[in-house]
Amino acid sequence: MTEAPRLRRVLTLWDLIFYGIVLIQPIAPVGIYGLAARMSRGHVAATILIAMAAMMLTAWSYGRMAALYPAAGSAYTYVSRGLNAHLGFLAGWAMFLDYLVIPVINVIYVALTLERLVPAAPYAVWAAAAAAAITVSNLRSVRFTARANELLLAVMSVVIAAFVVAAVRYLFGRAGWNGLISAQPFYDARTFGLGPVATATSLAALTYIGFDGVTTLAEEVRDPKRTVPLATVLVCLITGLLSTVEVYLAQRIWPDYSTFPKVETAFLDITARAGGNLLFQAMGAILVVACFGSGLAGQAAAARLLFGMGRDRVLPARVFARVNPRTGSPDFNVVALGILAFAGAVALPYEIAAEVLNFGAFLAFMGVNAAALRASGRRIASCWHAVGFLFCLVIWLSLPVPAKIAGGVWFLAGLVMIAVRTRGFRVPPAPMDFTEA
Repeated sequence: MTEAPRLRRVLTLWDLIFYGIVLIQPIAPVGIYGLAARMSRGHVAATILIAMAAMMLTAWSYGRMAALYPAAGSAYTYVSRGLNAHLGFLAGWAMFLDYLVIPVINVIYVALTLERLVPAAPYAVWAAAAAAAITVSNLRSVRFTARANELLLAVMSVVIAAFVVAAVRYLFGRAGWNGLISAQPFYDARTFGLGPVATATSLAALTYIGFDGVTTLAEEVRDPKRTVPLATVLVCLITGLLSTVEVYLAQRIWPDYSTFPKVETAFLDITARAGGNLLFQAMGAILVVACFGSGLAGQAAAARLLFGMGRDRVLPARVFARVNPRTGSPDFNVVALGILAFAGAVALPYEIAAEVLNFGAFLAFMGVNAAALRASGRRIASCWHAVGFLFCLVIWLSLPVPAKIAGGVWFLAGLVMIAVRTRGFRVPPAPMDFTEA
């Protein structure tokens, strides 16, 4: 009898950590910086650390579920197996919202950045160009390879390191140690408020989106029950500490959060103040490339998820399960998502799009925390999973009203759909195959 093929368990703890850093990227806080500074009234560093605590607890829950179900790798499967299939479907539906919004966010930020780098062309032109470039690349089955991602990570790291060096020189040169060291980015009694900080934390959590990708490698890891939970937590910790350094220096360089020329691209102005036009251009360039790569992968994943849902009759098969016989790509889904990305980029501010993404993400995070809580047999571990759930709930409740309305409409549509398809929750729902993504 032939043994079923298995993946080799060769990956170490540091292999997983490196993979997680590649997924999240060292420029993660750059895009949300200006908005988070305005929303928190100058407490971005504090919001990054608060979000880090919530994400580390959630990362521990993801790691524990990955150890129990090493072939799963998604909130949908963890919630389905840890709680029940109907709640799993709703967690998957929340994740599906994220897959749809990721290309929109990346098109928005590519357009915003290019508008700053080449102001001669208006925002709408750059948004159309970005959406078209991502869509055409996916129709031609272009992919960012692992080596390209590693190269991009190296370039990002060099640019971020250059920013840190330039920022330290700028601050120390202007005011010595008093300019460099201050508690103000964490707590300023003149502007601090729990409400604004909580709302900004719901945006700052976007910095950590992607950490859960570490769990998809659980089948290839040595000692996964120990290594996967530890790696997911350490990825969040390292990301949080690096991001805190970046935003701390940014706040010291430009302490008045109300005077940014353009709040969505505020970090570019801070970069220019610290290191001049060359660093400004370098930061803008890596932002464009990174967002293009993320948008490319996000659109491809969403198109294949739509195909899988069409094939499994979760969505109309005649529309979504069509494949181009020449390329093997779900071309209709790719084009539809490209149109959605452009329309969303024109209609939605970056802030709302990012918060809608977090609406779906934190619903899924709460589901995984709840599933880990139920699966845990140890009292201390159960307490941590419960705290992770409550932390994510507080952040989710702190989302701005427009994001709650948009996300709530989406979630209600999923709830109605599953109620109809399962005859009032009496039969199991059709599966959602996230391996397509």
